[in-house]
Amino acid sequence: MAALVAPALIVRNAPAVRPVPRAVATPQRVVPPAEIPPVEPTRFVEIAPEDARAINATVPFSAAPNPAARPFSFAGSTEDLARATDCLAAAVIYEAGDDAPGERAVAQVIINRLRHPAFPKTICGVVFQGQERSTGCQFTFTCDGALNRWRPTEAGWRRAREIATMALRGSVYRPVGHATHYHTDWVVPYWSSSLDKITAVGTHLFFRWTGWWGTPPAFNRRQAGPEPAFAKMAALSPAHASGVAAGEAVAGDEPLLEGLPPAAAEAAVEGAALPDAEMTPDANSFLITLPATVAPDLWHLLANKICGARRYCKVLGWVDPKLTPARLPLNTAQVASLSFSYLRDDENGLERRLWNCREFKRPVPAQCMRAQVFIPTGETIGGPADVQPPAVVPTRGPGELDGVRRRSGPPAPAPSPTPSAAAGAPKAATP
Repeated sequence: MAALVAPALIVRNAPAVRPVPRAVATPQRVVPPAEIPPVEPTRFVEIAPEDARAINATVPFSAAPNPAARPFSFAGSTEDLARATDCLAAAVIYEAGDDAPGERAVAQVIINRLRHPAFPKTICGVVFQGQERSTGCQFTFTCDGALNRWRPTEAGWRRAREIATMALRGSVYRPVGHATHYHTDWVVPYWSSSLDKITAVGTHLFFRWTGWWGTPPAFNRRQAGPEPAFAKMAALSPAHASGVAAGEAVAGDEPLLEGLPPAAAEAAVEGAALPDAEMTPDANSFLITLPATVAPDLWHLLANKICGARRYCKVLGWVDPKLTPARLPLNTAQVASLSFSYLRDDENGLERRLWNCREFKRPVPAQCMRAQVFIPTGETIGGPADVQPPAVVPTRGPGELDGVRRRSGPPAPAPSPTPSAAAGAPKAATP
């Protein structure tokens, strides 16, 4: 009886075996040297951390050589160096924490990216690539609101800047070789199965592209252009703050709302009903009344939602429905009362959002509409007494010439009989 009952009890009360899901595999295509590999946005497989660790543990490290990168020497002005140092310092401490090996590894990846044809050619450009969209950033701290929620300690920031300075002066972190990607071991990005896993530093796993694009000859580009200023860095970096004050900040990098991550902001816009939009005959321009339920900081997300998948799109918005026009072109009063404008031009890589800063203050002057005076024919701003066009005094010259087509209208006034009478007068505009 014991021989029969004991095994039955063991089988009946055995612990449940929890299956480990497999990662979503992407095609193992090796990009040829004639084609630059695409830089995919960072998206993760939705699995539990313990399952992610189990999956990552089953992926072997590459057996191919892992040569160290060559030393990097920063070339640029003192101001460019200050901005690059602070961008690199922010990346290493927000991505790796106050941990020297992890920070050095992250710094090396950023320098590797700068040298690779697939990435921007400035340190700040690499760090903030895709930061304007919550699903497109390459380093998550640039688009998940971390720069609003947390600040490093004074000592931690000083150590991060020291590591950044060393990397920009030629210090090489050999273990990561020519890695251009990394992730923590408790997540599984969609791109991880298509790259070569080369090393681990703490809880971070480092990868390089397969084939020629992961070899030293592929890292043949140099730093180019000035380091851009980012409004998101202004609280940490005097070099970026001065650039923002001078109107040099990159458009679109402003924090959405203080303490509100972009994902939450997008969710707020997603829940808002789209305003009635009047579409112009070109099918790519919209005139809308901006809803009071959406904060001004989020208008560009609303415009992006209205544009949908269009590669070229314009959205013009007014806060007062009585001022919202039904069609284009706009008259003087409609232009003056415009509160927000959005332009997307994917073919030229352009996304521009501008606010009427007389109504809505912005942290970056580059986000403000230019104050312009439009005087259409037969109309002035506010009435004839407000703005009068300047008198035009024609210059001396030949009389009427045969065969020249001229505008219809009253004849031009006769020129002054003496040069002294027209002294100091402005020259006539050339039609």
